[in-house]
Amino acid sequence: MYDRIIVPIDGSDGSDRVAAHAAALASVHGAELHGVYVVNAGSFAGLPMESSWEGLDDLLREDAEAAVELVERAARARDIPVETHILEGTPSREIVEFAERGECDLIVMGTHGRGGIDRLLLGSVAEKVVRASSVPVLTVRIEGGQESDPLVDVTPAESEAGASADSGTDTAATADE
Repeated sequence: MYDRIIVPIDGSDGSDRVAAHAAALASVHGAELHGVYVVNAGSFAGLPMESSWEGLDDLLREDAEAAVELVERAARARDIPVETHILEGTPSREIVEFAERGECDLIVMGTHGRGGIDRLLLGSVAEKVVRASSVPVLTVRIEGGQESDPLVDVTPAESEAGASADSGTDTAATADE
């Protein structure tokens, strides 16, 4: 069913859970995994000019490398093919464009479970991707979900049937994100 799965990752707490979930799905379906980190350089445009852009760029790249390493480790643990990509731009736009351009079959990404004013003010990359993508999106709640990987012992039949309601996995952005 899935041949190419993209897992956008930001390196925040819980990202390893998202990477493990994506790797488990890729393993069950015999798919290749693509880890993507988007450097949002535009968010640093307001810094004073005397800031060291070279130093800032180095820090952003280090964060990116650490984040995609989570995807590489998850893929190696399941012996599945993996490629990692570090992109630059607006995260939701770059994720959607990469998935569509790369003919990916599924986007697996984390959601922080923000609600209320935080969601209104901060927005949600996951929500923007769900709304804009022609590629199906599976969101994995990384706060408040169960601690273990819900697909550790999954069989292909269970995978095709979908995750259970208490697995901490949503198939679309929800109002309590």
